[in-house]
Amino acid sequence: MGHWFDQNFVEPGKLPLLLALAAFVLTFGITRVITRMIRAGKGPFRNITPGGVHVHHVVPGVVLTVVGGFGAVAGGQHGVTASVCAVVFGMGAGLVLDEFALILHLDDVYWTEEGRQSVEVVVLTAALVLLVLGGFSPLGVDDLSDDQQQGRLGAVLTVVVNFCFVLIALFKGKARMAVVGTLIPFVALVGAVRLARPTSVWAKRFYRGRHRARSRAVLRAYHHDLRWAGPRRRFQDLIGGAPDRVPTPSPKP
Repeated sequence: MGHWFDQNFVEPGKLPLLLALAAFVLTFGITRVITRMIRAGKGPFRNITPGGVHVHHVVPGVVLTVVGGFGAVAGGQHGVTASVCAVVFGMGAGLVLDEFALILHLDDVYWTEEGRQSVEVVVLTAALVLLVLGGFSPLGVDDLSDDQQQGRLGAVLTVVVNFCFVLIALFKGKARMAVVGTLIPFVALVGAVRLARPTSVWAKRFYRGRHRARSRAVLRAYHHDLRWAGPRRRFQDLIGGAPDRVPTPSPKP
């Protein structure tokens, strides 16, 4: 076990990345537990409001991210300093991305439907880091043969083609597939060849006069959302907690 760990993480210099990922996931998990306890009024934890200003945990998260990031750059890839800075950076990133929705909307949407975006970003980030730890390289560089790696033209063409697939998938409204496709080109290829989502830039540009294609896109998006909306919401609620229910206004007499 020790030899496998040294061979796959220590020798390739991936130990700081592994520690950063562990700190990132653990910090996010602990933060969600604490915020859910504060929300329920249980335990000793309370919101930090010096002078009546609610200090969100994204603030210490930014500080930790800056300290850990600059420390890692200055400390190199190996040694105790790199590992400590990786843990600090992972903790900061966990706090920041836990409030990604607040940064995106510039509003306290932590316990609203928009707040689910934070959970999505955290899960996607953790998945991408796991892929990097598993040996995946951006835009299919790890798929190059020895001859292609020695020849610049083959390497450049591979990166350019795969990057085009990523862009097409992104323009078709498939952001998750585009992001994962940067590490697994096949995912980007699937997203590039399938129908675009009806509200995407691609659909508005290329499906404008193709009513049949637009109808198929709308129908496919409807069935996809109907199939996966429920499981995705339950998964997000399990990790981050269910958002506040907005009361339905009663009809006027």
